[in-house]
Amino acid sequence: MDWGKVIYVFFTLMSLTSTAGFLYEHTAVSLFIAASLNLISTILKIGVRNLLSAELLASSLVADLHLIPAFIYLIVVDNLNIAIALTIGALIANVFSMGLVYIESSKNREEY
Repeated sequence: MDWGKVIYVFFTLMSLTSTAGFLYEHTAVSLFIAASLNLISTILKIGVRNLLSAELLASSLVADLHLIPAFIYLIVVDNLNIAIALTIGALIANVFSMGLVYIESSKNREEY
């Protein structure tokens, strides 16, 4: 078992589920956790060298550029509606990223 890939997929999936968690419970703490996990996921994707690495990194950066402004809008501007709208965008980017992870995993299985 490739433990590096386990950690990488773990943080990608945690980013997705924590983003969905904010959409259920609209608190600054849950949005901060979602943004933090997504940043860790982005950092882990920087070193990945596989078939879809550019797409994976791009989708993670899109989610970052949605979650960070969402947190700022929630805390500084106190606008929950814009924070939710931006978080939905991040959720879509994370779902796309997980789809790419599944495609990449199935491609690796075919090579064995």
